[in-house]
Amino acid sequence: MAKTEILLSCMFLQDSGDMINRSHIVSDTVIINQCDENGYKEELTGKAHIRTFSVTDRGLTKSRNLAISKSNADICIICDDDEVFSDGYDDAVKKAYDSIPDADIIIFDMVGRTAKWGNRINKLGYKDLMSVSSWQITFRREKLLESGILFDENMGAGSGNGAEEEFRFLTQCRKAKLRIYHYPFELASVAQTQSTWFKGYDEEFFINRGNTTRYIMGLFLSVLYAAYYSFAKRKMLSGISPFKAFKYTLKGIKENRLSKLKKDNKNG
Repeated sequence: MAKTEILLSCMFLQDSGDMINRSHIVSDTVIINQCDENGYKEELTGKAHIRTFSVTDRGLTKSRNLAISKSNADICIICDDDEVFSDGYDDAVKKAYDSIPDADIIIFDMVGRTAKWGNRINKLGYKDLMSVSSWQITFRREKLLESGILFDENMGAGSGNGAEEEFRFLTQCRKAKLRIYHYPFELASVAQTQSTWFKGYDEEFFINRGNTTRYIMGLFLSVLYAAYYSFAKRKMLSGISPFKAFKYTLKGIKENRLSKLKKDNKNG
C-alpha cells in the first residue's frame, strides 16, 4: 500500500508533539520549522514517525519545497500549522489514489467550506484550479519530481509579493500534463487565524494581485480577470470601490514585477 506523509510548514515551533496531537495527525510527517537556528529531530508520536527540520530560511514556498525534498513518501499531503485533520483522513487519501489510479494530484474538500464540485470524483480544469487552497492539495511525489515542478519561491507568504502560489503551482502542473482530480472527502478544517500576508483589501493587495495574475495568466487574461474580480466580488470588498480595486490591479499588471524578477533570476 502507498505510503503517505504530511508536509507541515510552521514558524518558531515549540513542541512538535503538541502540534501533532492538536492537528490530529496519525501518519508520518515532515515538519519544516522556520526559526532562528538549524537543527534536526526524529521522534515517534503514537504510530507517526515525525521528522522535524529547523531552518533559518524564510518563506512559505521555500518551506514547502524543502519538505518535498525531505519526504520519502509515495503520496504527500500539504499542511499548515492551523489545520486539524478529520478522522480517517489517512485511509481516505489512500483510498482516493486507489480509486483514481491515473491521478497525479488529488484535491480534497475542507470542513466548513462549500463542496464546489459536489459529492463525486471530478477531473479538474484550469478554471477549477483558481479556487483551490494549499490545504486541499495532495500529490504523488515521484510524479511531481519527474515533472520538475515545485512551488514558486517568488510568491507566497514571506515573499513580499502576495499569495496565489497554489494557483501558480497547479497551473504549472497542468501544463506539465499532470492529471488533477477532486475527491469528495473533507480532509481537514482550518482555524480562522490572522493571515501572515493578508492585511485587508487595500491598494497593496490589488497591486500584488495584478502582479501575480499577470505572472500566472499572461497579460490578456489577467486584465479580463481583474475586471471580473473587482466587480463580481464587490460585495465582499470593504473600504474600497470596485473602480479603485480595478485601477490598482491594472497598476500591478503593468508593473509586472514577478515576471521581471523571474527573468532577472534566470539571467543572474
